[in-house]
Amino acid sequence: MRITPAVVAEEREWVRERAPVVVALINATRDDLGERFDTEVTEVAPEQYRRAVDEVFADGDRAVNVAALVRLLRTLDVQGDYPGFVVDELLGRELAGTVAGDQPLRLLGEATFHYADVAIEAVEGSAGVSGNDPAGLDDLDAALAAGFQSRLPGWEWRERESPFAVGTDEREGGTTRDE
Repeated sequence: MRITPAVVAEEREWVRERAPVVVALINATRDDLGERFDTEVTEVAPEQYRRAVDEVFADGDRAVNVAALVRLLRTLDVQGDYPGFVVDELLGRELAGTVAGDQPLRLLGEATFHYADVAIEAVEGSAGVSGNDPAGLDDLDAALAAGFQSRLPGWEWRERESPFAVGTDEREGGTTRDE
């Protein structure tokens, strides 16, 4: 496989055009996780998703990795599928984390990938339901949903300032615990 700027642009367009399936899976995942954790999580609109795709692909270093993982998963198929199970799970988890961003979002994206991967068959239009899709395509949909749902706002804990942030005002004129 050869990745060029043109390939990255092609994969960006493919990921943007996948919005109907990915956004439905994002929202289904958020609904279920919100219910399990007894919290309200806002839905993601297709345009929010597309803007987030543009952000991810605007970061060239991240974009080349996302494009390569997307292209691999789009075409990955293993005869009998089960032997390829580990490969598509590994690539899907890595894609979800890469899309989600830095820690702790990366870890949340990776963890949510497995959750979305199990839930994917309930989402209309998702890959893998018909049995004619390559083995990696359902993992690709789950990875995009998990990564972007982790990256996008809507979770209450992300909407507030962290109680663990230490501001610079504590160091100006005052003392710290280490002194």
